[in-house]
Parts: sequence; structure tokens; C-alpha cells
Amino acid sequence: MDRLLANRTVNAAQSGEGPPLVLFHSLLSDRASFDAIVPELARSFRTIVPELPGFGRSSAAEGGLAAIADRMADAVHDAADGAPAIVLGNGYGGFVALQMAIRHPAIASRLILADSGAAFSEPGREAFRNMARVSREKGLAAITDIAMRRLFAPDFQAQHPALMQDRRDAFLRTDLNVFCAACDALASLDLRAELRSVTIPTLVVVGEYDEATPPPMSYELAGGLPRARLRVIPGCAHVPQLQAPKLFLDTIGDFLAVKHNAPA
Repeated sequence: MDRLLANRTVNAAQSGEGPPLVLFHSLLSDRASFDAIVPELARSFRTIVPELPGFGRSSAAEGGLAAIADRMADAVHDAADGAPAIVLGNGYGGFVALQMAIRHPAIASRLILADSGAAFSEPGREAFRNMARVSREKGLAAITDIAMRRLFAPDFQAQHPALMQDRRDAFLRTDLNVFCAACDALASLDLRAELRSVTIPTLVVVGEYDEATPPPMSYELAGGLPRARLRVIPGCAHVPQLQAPKLFLDTIGDFLAVKHNAPA
């Protein structure tokens, strides 16, 4: 069931009953990247999966990542009926979730930051600048191979052609201006000085082979947060919930304090 949040600017799917759990998708994907884990999570949680501003049927937000975080704080507040929610962000969604928690300390009861960080290295920043430049000049199709490599290792891509076609199609539906603005924001973002203000329990997880947000970023993130623990997911890249849904659920299960029995 879809519902409109934050003064009808954010479109979100909702399923299940229980404590609110909100999932933020990555920049190179869409909310369907959580489809493999939502049915199991919805057995224990009211699971809300929004389309981030500028994606799908959600309106774009002007003003950079801070404005996006503010918009999503309104959406989480609406989705959770004013109560603190558990928020899980993957990739870009993790940066949005972290910025939201910094700017709105009461919005979340717990955070799961999957394949994210607080700041990119200079090579990481340059990668975003290059993706924005090439896509502005030639369109998203020109960087689709690069985008998929940042999501999945080549061996996984070769073994799952149908999934990869679906993910390519999803990426090509991304709004070019929204994508470029997000790349520009991530290329300059640095939240490290503000991490100490995030005092809620946080689980930082990262795929062992993540090339988009490499594991050292998660080590730094977990080290800067006062109440964080870190888990590395073996054999996975940037979207472990798609690559190995059962393993991902097992990894976050203790933190969520529920058992998971999703198929491999």
C-alpha cells in the first residue's frame, strides 16, 4: 500500500504491523532494492519504504542534502505517527539518514547505516564529480556500466543477468538533475565533526567488496559514533540486501531483536 507523506511530497510503500521501520534506498538504485527483505521485515515491523526526494513519485527538494534530510524527517515523523522510528539507510540513503539524525535528534530510535559513511576520500569525491560531469554531457546511459560496477562485483553481475537488467532499467529511470545534484552533494559532504551528536544506538554494516563506499569508510563512521557497532558482510558489495538477502537479515537481526527466516 502506497501513502503520501510530508505534505504529500514523499511517496512511500507500507506493509506489516508493529514498530515503525523506515528504509532509505541508495542513489544508484530505487526502493525496489529492498523488495527481497521487506516481506520478512513486515512480519515484525510496520515497514515503510519511501522514494527519496526526486525519485519515483516523490517531489524533488531544493537545498542540497540538508533539505533532503529535513524532508525525510517530516516523512518519517508522518510515517511513524510522531514516534521515533528505526531507520535503515543504504548508500546514499545512509548519508540522508545520518544527516537527518544529526539535524533531528529525536526522529529515530535506532539507525542502521549500510554501506555508507561520513565523508569520502579524495578519489571517492572525484568519482562523483566524474559521474556528474559525464552524465550531464552524455546522459545516464553513458555511466550505467560504472554505476552497476559500484553496486555489484563483475562475477555477481555475470551470474544474475535478469537482476542486472532490472537494476540497469531502474537506474536509467533516475532523474538526471536529481542524480547530478546528489553526486555534487556527496563530493563535498563531510559529517565527521558532527558524529558525536548522534547518541542513539547505531549498527554500521558494509559489504566486504563494496567499491562505492569501501569498508574503511564504515570503520571511520562506526569509530566516530558514540554508540555504534560494526559488522562486515562477507562476499557482498554495495547492496547486500539484494545480493544476499538472508545474510543481510541475519546480520541486522540481533540489532532489530527479531529472528529472520527469509529464503537465500
